[in-house]
Amino acid sequence: MSSALYQTIEMLSREKNIDPEIVVHAVEEAIVLATRKYYKSQQTMRGELNKETGEIVVYAYRTVMAPEEELTDPINQIPLVEAQAEHGAEIEPGMEIRTYLDTRPLGRIAAQLAKQVIFQKVRDAERDTVFNEYAHREKEVLSATVKRIEGPDMVIDLGKAEARMPRREQSRLESFSVGERIRVVLLKVDRTAKGPQVLVSRAAPELVQNLFQSEVPEIYDNTVVIRAIAREAGERTKIAVMSRDKDVDPVGACVGMKGMRVQSIIRELRGEKIDIIEYSEEITTFAEKALQPAKVSRVSIVDLENKQLEVIVDDTQLSLAIGKKGQNVRLAAKLLGWKIDIKSEEEKRQEVEQQMSAFSGGPSTPIEQVTELGDSILQKLVAAGITTVEALADMTPEQLEEIPGIGEKTLERISVAVRHYFGEYEEGEVRPEPPASESLPAAASTEADAVKETDATAAPSEEDSSESEISPAPGEASAPVAEEAMADSKVADSETPDSEKPGSEDA
Repeated sequence: MSSALYQTIEMLSREKNIDPEIVVHAVEEAIVLATRKYYKSQQTMRGELNKETGEIVVYAYRTVMAPEEELTDPINQIPLVEAQAEHGAEIEPGMEIRTYLDTRPLGRIAAQLAKQVIFQKVRDAERDTVFNEYAHREKEVLSATVKRIEGPDMVIDLGKAEARMPRREQSRLESFSVGERIRVVLLKVDRTAKGPQVLVSRAAPELVQNLFQSEVPEIYDNTVVIRAIAREAGERTKIAVMSRDKDVDPVGACVGMKGMRVQSIIRELRGEKIDIIEYSEEITTFAEKALQPAKVSRVSIVDLENKQLEVIVDDTQLSLAIGKKGQNVRLAAKLLGWKIDIKSEEEKRQEVEQQMSAFSGGPSTPIEQVTELGDSILQKLVAAGITTVEALADMTPEQLEEIPGIGEKTLERISVAVRHYFGEYEEGEVRPEPPASESLPAAASTEADAVKETDATAAPSEEDSSESEISPAPGEASAPVAEEAMADSKVADSETPDSEKPGSEDA
């Protein structure tokens, strides 16, 4: 029959869910510590609890050393000769010589110390038990009870331990009262100074997976397999499923007749939306289905190594594909494990046009070539990043007005300067005359030819005359010079005798 002390130890062990031997060792160690402190001894001591009588004995012991062995610890070691002299010739090397100590005079202070040691040992054992119980069960769904609510967090009773569910791991659609039974996902177990900290969640995707396993027999028996889940708790969940049996529709099995199966899960999640998608090994096909309910025009792989997709949708489908605050495309990207760049048909067309324009490599003329702009306007344009005439010509008046320092008058001046640069003049606008250096060489050349012909007293040929008449120098300013050269030519012709004129022989 067990003593009252040992029965108390067993009851405490059941309450704390720990091994009774752990508590027994804690009691023995506590009595030893109190005895050593009372006797102020450095000897090695050991305590023993008699389970039947409840008596705890404490003894100090020394190890018997052989004659050839060196005595390194005189307090805890005794030579063989001395041990045999005190306790008999049957003593052999390696045996322990025990000296039992009286524990009756320990007193209240020693008992209080023993109590503290026992509680500490029991607490440490309880922490180790909790950690070993739950450390290997991460991502497992457990049935628990709401124990209390501490601010935004909830304390959950798992049965053998308490767990904490922070606000970020709760769904905004859910609210629970104390004592309510709920299902939670065990996130992780951390060792802390206060003991193991168990964190649970109602926002983890594993909760949805567990609910589908409970409600859909085909998932439970692995006929239908859940390949991926993307969830934003309290908002929407996308789940991709595939069938191992070609005769079983995976989406239909999850939805159930008249949607009964999926509606049961939605009720458990307090109205969270669930999209069930058929999984496909072809990533482009899978992407089209993942972006439902939007209709996708085409999907292309941009970067296979970095897993990037480009999705093109009709202009009317863009907002639906992106979803509220980007939720639809964000969940689709999580489901696929790829980055998704979604564009409308119009955006893609503009992008292609820009690429073609850049590829064609059009002319690039420095903006300083537009001399009518003036240094002040040029500085403002260059500061705004406009460095070429082509870039300036492509800008709209609204874009130019956004540049600091450019108002309506400056805008008009820029417009006129660009128009003039490209040779466009309105009626009444004066075209600038070309520099004199461009017209003088031609006129001088004509005059020199006339003088040369006069000195030679030879009449110009018809060919030379025609060239002189039809090839005036460029620009209006050179016309009088040309006329004067022609007059000189006629005078020289009149002074030439008829016999020397061309064609006189024919007459």
